[in-house]
Amino acid sequence: MSLRGRYLYSLLAVIWALVVLWQGCEHLRVRQSARAELINRAKDISNTAGSVMHALRRFGVVPRDRLEPALKLLIKPGDVNSIALLNAAEEVVALVGEPIAADLKTLVPSGAPYWSERSVALMNLVELGTNQLVNAGASAAPEGEHPNPVIVVNEMFPRGTNRPVGFLPRPEGPPPGGEDRPPAVVSPVPPPPAADHVTNQPPRRRGRRGEGEGRPPFGRPFWMSETEYKAAIRKQGVHSFVIVLPTTAMQAAVSRDLWLRLIIASLASLSVVGLGLAWRNLGKSAELELRLVRAVELNARLKEMNFAAAGLAHETKNPLNIIRGLAQMISKREDAPPETREKSRSIVDEADRVTAQLNEFINFSRPREVRRVTVALNSAVGEVMRALGHDLEDKAIKMTVAENLPAIEADEQLLRQALFNLLLNATQAVERGGEIHIAAGRSGANEATLEIRDNGPGVPAENRTDIFKPYFTTTQKGTGLGLAVVQQIVLAHGWEIECLANEPRGAVFRISHLKMVA
Repeated sequence: MSLRGRYLYSLLAVIWALVVLWQGCEHLRVRQSARAELINRAKDISNTAGSVMHALRRFGVVPRDRLEPALKLLIKPGDVNSIALLNAAEEVVALVGEPIAADLKTLVPSGAPYWSERSVALMNLVELGTNQLVNAGASAAPEGEHPNPVIVVNEMFPRGTNRPVGFLPRPEGPPPGGEDRPPAVVSPVPPPPAADHVTNQPPRRRGRRGEGEGRPPFGRPFWMSETEYKAAIRKQGVHSFVIVLPTTAMQAAVSRDLWLRLIIASLASLSVVGLGLAWRNLGKSAELELRLVRAVELNARLKEMNFAAAGLAHETKNPLNIIRGLAQMISKREDAPPETREKSRSIVDEADRVTAQLNEFINFSRPREVRRVTVALNSAVGEVMRALGHDLEDKAIKMTVAENLPAIEADEQLLRQALFNLLLNATQAVERGGEIHIAAGRSGANEATLEIRDNGPGVPAENRTDIFKPYFTTTQKGTGLGLAVVQQIVLAHGWEIECLANEPRGAVFRISHLKMVA
């Protein structure tokens, strides 16, 4: 990998990491924002409930039969599950809605939200009027000094009595309705304000709502003794609110945001991977183009060398023919010594061998221009057999040709040359009295295959691909260019050739994808 590629991949990795980190931080922000919005919603509901209690309070007392219906109006399915009023001992004084599953003794002192799987319980500050707050921290104040406590009772006045004007009668005995009647909720009222330390005048009485500074706070109800009043504050005094809200909507919103962030992160990952692959392919394409240019230049140079070598081989044949002719003349002279005539015949044989190699080299280096015509395989094979008749008779080789070979589209001269080289190779491979079989068959609707089988020694499996390479031969007399020329002719026609094993002995040369002509 190049240095530029390393820098690019490192930059893409950093960008991907930043995008993923950014999406993770955004999701955490959305989640915290949703929780904060839910907590603010609980505070609003607590303030509303406190205002309801403040409106229903009379003489520091709130009747239960008026408080509970008013609080039930705040209970909405999917919005608010329950509202609980607690005393200073973290006990439920009044409950509207579903039962609270949270641990109140853990929730109230800490003031932190209690998150469960489907809901959240919160203890919030309760607004009961100007400078009148009831919260968890007020429990630390001594008894009797609680600021403006509120008491919730079952009934404002005992049953069977007439309501006096200007004061409340003190109920005696158990509350009406029996001892099993639920206790009332109480809110203590702060003591009256002291005299003004500047003017030394008694404090002014606050007028009604809208007049002066508002209604004066109420103290202990006159029908209660100080002990009963403190007991009522401790057991029935409103100390704090616990609001239970469902988290289904919040969780759905957070889940949607999480899926959105995951999709964005996935798209960023795909983009980074795509850019990396694109850069890699671009580098490979540039490298391949460079190799192609070099290959074209090398091919052009080899082509020039090929033409030069072919010309050199052609020019070399003329001196060889002269040498062969002179040696042949010497070998036929009767006055020449026998040893001289024998050496002259050796010169003729070597000149013929070199000339044959030069002819094959020139044939191999010649460009293959295919001129397609309709060629009958039977006639082409017959002509090649006649050309090889002397070799076939010399080794007593039995050649069998299948009947009704199809007609194909091919260059007739190149096809005969390929058949000649294949049959000559088979003739040289088989022993005396061997067999060669030529057959054809269909491989498709308009395609055929041609096979040349022999019962010679065959070709080893490791050499079946190399035998088509130039100058590769397994015989001492071979030049190694015959099968290379065959492969050139086959590829020029768009065919394929392969060497296979012939069972039980020998080799098979199969030419496929021959286009048949009706």
